Amino acid sequence: MSSSKSHSGKCFCGAVEITVSGEPAAMGYCHCDSCREWSAGPVNAFSLWPPEAVHVTKGADHIGSYQRSEKSVRKWCKICGGHLLTEHPLWGVTDVYAAIIPTLDFQPMLHVNYENTVLHLRDGLPKQKDMPAEMGGSGTLLPD
Repeated sequence: MSSSKSHSGKCFCGAVEITVSGEPAAMGYCHCDSCREWSAGPVNAFSLWPPEAVHVTKGADHIGSYQRSEKSVRKWCKICGGHLLTEHPLWGVTDVYAAIIPTLDFQPMLHVNYENTVLHLRDGLPKQKDMPAEMGGSGTLLPD
């Protein structure tokens, strides 16, 4: 993917559209309790972008937000309830859920918060116990 590449995504009903440009800083899977509870799934496929690479191109007035902690601000469409993204201000990245960007060539690099997993995946990717050291975690890897 070249740095001039852009991808568009939308919520479930299409009322909100998002465009991301350039390359994601990282892609992978989060197994933390918060992501699992929010997504109602066993794991969240993330694509992390610099905030300036993420643009709401339609329906900004339809976006709701919820901040449970200083780590994340979760955003969704107020019409259909479709989850869109999570801003992570402490880390300076925005997670646009990989599932809403159909043209993104999702190439996961790692698993984070694997100590909380409810779905063991044996895919050969590094499995961080919590978060990488660069993001304030222990950097401890767990076995595949």
